[in-house]
Amino acid sequence: MQTLEIRGIQSESVSGKWLAFALCFVSYTFSGTVSTLMSVFLPVAVPELSGGPVSESAMGEIGAYINALYLYGWMCGGLFFGVVSDRIGRVKLLALVTALYGIFTCLVTIVPNLYTLVAFRFFAGMGVGGVLLISTVYISEIWDDKTKAVMLGILAVCFPVGIVTTGSLNLIFSDWRSAFGIGVIPVLTAVIIFMFAPESAKWRDLKVAGKKPQQLLTGENRLNLISGSVIFGSVLIGLWGIFSWLPTWVQTLLPAGENGQKERGLIMILLGAGGILGGVFSGVLLNRFGKKKTLTAVFTGCLVMCCILFLTNNTFSNIVYLETAVLSFCFGISQGALSSYISCYMKSQRSILSCRCRAASA
Repeated sequence: MQTLEIRGIQSESVSGKWLAFALCFVSYTFSGTVSTLMSVFLPVAVPELSGGPVSESAMGEIGAYINALYLYGWMCGGLFFGVVSDRIGRVKLLALVTALYGIFTCLVTIVPNLYTLVAFRFFAGMGVGGVLLISTVYISEIWDDKTKAVMLGILAVCFPVGIVTTGSLNLIFSDWRSAFGIGVIPVLTAVIIFMFAPESAKWRDLKVAGKKPQQLLTGENRLNLISGSVIFGSVLIGLWGIFSWLPTWVQTLLPAGENGQKERGLIMILLGAGGILGGVFSGVLLNRFGKKKTLTAVFTGCLVMCCILFLTNNTFSNIVYLETAVLSFCFGISQGALSSYISCYMKSQRSILSCRCRAASA
């Protein structure tokens, strides 16, 4: 996938840009909700679909398959839909991927067995992977350079806002199938995106100019891509595994017979709220201590808090809430810092590409 920093043939209107941002905000937010919704309802959904009580070990194995297939779908969606959007346009693809994860979330309300659930979650993950990628590129292409970083920062916070929404849904809905009806909102959003969102003028310029994408696996780009993927991917894989399993782990700490609806919901709210606050404070820490020191400190903080949370609690108490909040706060800082680090590199690369384009047209 590529962005092109040259003057557009036709600038998007101010109202059109704000409409596009609002729609991306909704799509991005509910992608966070859909991503964590299964995790919070896993302890009640798996026994129902399995036809009876499930042991802790079996729950862990089934949950691992469900979450892993979702993440594989997420990865496939990000890779596949990024290439497709370069061909057919940002708006059409954004509408498609938003509808994709919305439809397959709604279908969970009538899922008959675990095998079908895994398939539905895979395709929902593909849609979410596409949304997170395309919405970011779309906003970066239509927004003014002076305030682009601010808008992308707000967009990035939408995902933890969606996690908070997940916790709220768990507190509202006692029936896990009803909660997945929330997928109707992304479906309606997709229709509005397709009908009213303005296409990126820079994408139109890209098609007219017939520019080829930068080669990511050559020269300096190869080292930056590999190192960035390892650093960003390691913390995401580790902490995503923790967050996906956390509600089920909390359930195991409760006395037998308690449904844990309140506890699981509050845990998810804390995960989202900590991510939001961490993302906000990441900029302050980056300016004060720099990127490397900040990332080293928060990675260490994540490791320490994981050890404290999972090794010192054998029964549920209010201290679990506090420790979860601190862990999610560290995670939020890490994501904000990593996003800033990568965006700074991409900005320099886009500046180089812009100069080359201007030189070629001169």
